[in-house]
Amino acid sequence: MIPSVMSAILLKGHGGLDQLEYRTDVPVPTPGHGEVLVEVGAAGLNNTDLNLRMGWYSKTIETSTADTLNESVTVDQDAGWSGSALRFPRIQGADACGRIVAVGPGVPTSRLGERVLIDPIIRDADGATRYFGSDCAGGFASYTTVPNSNACRIDSTLTDTELASFPCAYLAALNMLTRASVSAGERVLITGASGGVGSAAVQLAKACGAYVIAISQPAKLGAVKSLGADQVLSRDQDLMDVIGSQSVDVVIDVVGGPAFASLLGVLKPHGRYAVAGAIAGPLVTLDLRTLYLKDLSFFGCTIPAVAVFQALLTYLQNNAVKPVISATFPLAKMAQAQSLFLEKNHTGKIVLQVKP
Repeated sequence: MIPSVMSAILLKGHGGLDQLEYRTDVPVPTPGHGEVLVEVGAAGLNNTDLNLRMGWYSKTIETSTADTLNESVTVDQDAGWSGSALRFPRIQGADACGRIVAVGPGVPTSRLGERVLIDPIIRDADGATRYFGSDCAGGFASYTTVPNSNACRIDSTLTDTELASFPCAYLAALNMLTRASVSAGERVLITGASGGVGSAAVQLAKACGAYVIAISQPAKLGAVKSLGADQVLSRDQDLMDVIGSQSVDVVIDVVGGPAFASLLGVLKPHGRYAVAGAIAGPLVTLDLRTLYLKDLSFFGCTIPAVAVFQALLTYLQNNAVKPVISATFPLAKMAQAQSLFLEKNHTGKIVLQVKP
């Protein structure tokens, strides 16, 4: 039996942790035409959840995510993930694993009971895209609805908690590697390698046959090395001194900030730079001579092709990548989970166990 109300974390507005409210009386959504209702088993925590809460996506914010925490900021019209205003309250959560418990009109009942991972990129008939958990209700709730095509069947011995660590981070990482056309034998430099996306990129780049150079905090270098990185560097080291100029084929960046110029400096001529985050700061200094004299290619990576998520499912079902989970919390402890996330002392993912 599907209840009429459910547990959920409601984001009431932009601001601090006080904007997160755990409720047990939120109406269970009803799947519309072409949709399914998923009972969520677990949901992963991502940078985008905190960025959205803090209003960091607004162009009025020019600092790193850490510095934004300490500022009193006012955002309104452009603080949504896609650059638009948000309506509150809303349910976040881009990562979700669970089972289909109801189907809407147009969806075969044979899907009932399927275990699924949710593809967070929702593609509407008019060509527009929405991000699960940002532009529409997400996985921080007992139940959620998604288009039938976004509920992707998964056959795996991994737990819901382990599977929920994959979609957002590994999709972002695989999208960057795909856009940058990483191939076997190439030297790939990965920033933020202990985080969710960075640790995913290390594993996926190794699966592609690349030589991986990973950058992380000094205390986490051992953990990053265990993921398969061929060489690990402290983020405090001077890249030009350690690996030399024009020494890597591809840079996979989720950090941005002051290190940007040195990342371009170590790229070979015709090198490729792919970015999907800027936790150290969104504004960087670019010498256009470096860009055009080295014939560099830049890739801003947000919306992957449909085939990228299908490729990720293949990696999972072939056990080519492994979950990297630092901590788990019950859904009701969302504030504590985000507090731990903000300390940046973890490696991999923090996951919320939604179904008791």
